[in-house]
Amino acid sequence: MRLSDFDYDLPPERIAQHPLEPRDASRLLVLHRDTGAIEHRMFRDLGEYLRPGDVLVLNQTRVIPARLPARKLPSGGAAEILLLRQLDERRWLVVVGGKRIAQGTRLEVSRTGGPGVIATVIEERDENERVVEFDRPINPLLKEIGETPLPPYITEPLDDPERYQTVFARAEGSAAAPTAGLHFTGQYLIGLQQAGIQIAYCTLHIGLDTFAPVREENIADHKMHTERAVLKPEDAEIINNARLRGGRIVAVGTTAVRTLETAAIRSLAYGSPSNDPASVQRTLQNFPADACPWRPVIAIDEDSDLFITPGFRFRAVDILLTNFHLPRSTLLMLVSAFAGRERILRAYREAIAREYRFYSLGDACLLL
Repeated sequence: MRLSDFDYDLPPERIAQHPLEPRDASRLLVLHRDTGAIEHRMFRDLGEYLRPGDVLVLNQTRVIPARLPARKLPSGGAAEILLLRQLDERRWLVVVGGKRIAQGTRLEVSRTGGPGVIATVIEERDENERVVEFDRPINPLLKEIGETPLPPYITEPLDDPERYQTVFARAEGSAAAPTAGLHFTGQYLIGLQQAGIQIAYCTLHIGLDTFAPVREENIADHKMHTERAVLKPEDAEIINNARLRGGRIVAVGTTAVRTLETAAIRSLAYGSPSNDPASVQRTLQNFPADACPWRPVIAIDEDSDLFITPGFRFRAVDILLTNFHLPRSTLLMLVSAFAGRERILRAYREAIAREYRFYSLGDACLLL
């Protein structure tokens, strides 16, 4: 398929700049995949579409203050570091902003009332991706020197950075929030559990592909960067037992989808010589698309490069709760794979006409 197949026009005023209060006050577009019917509800109505025995799978990643304003040494030129993944005590995979930041470049991140932190570029990777080594561990300093890395389409500051965290965020390490989860309050989650809905957790630390646009017109040529995906044994057990009893698996966000489908593909390939431990995407390509339409999930802790596009066979996820995604993005391709490209684009056109709020701080979409 072509990149232009995933384009649509969005008026700038439809991009949400501030979250609604309370969290569950957002609207909810419900798309029925079997008929194409669309309903317009409120997020608080979500429970009406779930039933006892279903499992909500929540991504518990927590956004770190990953945006570090910096200056080049010795010139003093402006620069910026966006932390993507910690490699060891002092080395990080990052995206850098600024001119001519090559291997050997030294960047200083200022501190209040103390010496600056020096980051040296020790490896150049694709485009603006670099490996840097800090002159000291920066984890204890992030709250002092870092800022919350909001997406570029959010141009107004948040009054409360915690509003860009889910109420269930636990595992620090993400460069962006799993925004489908931002709609839940703790009280609403408790109410769902009291109604018989189970909860399981996964972790996918969101990285470069949240910020990197797709440039290849043939989407098959796009290189998917890896993001750390974790599903613990106890959560895999909750999910598998629910499926055996007839419950449905509800992925909260595209990051939960990628984690669950990675875990299902690893289950499909378990013990097979076709299993490529370095790339779940290559493992998937070794099996026919219709192989084993349902699979249990297994516990994983790996860098997933899974790229979900139309034609993908979903093996773990039955229902997807998500937000509205950018044109020409890998996330729009994923939801198109789940619900059908034409139906998704028609639903988006209707959402625009009805003045839904789009993107990270906007309204929600339930794909049944």
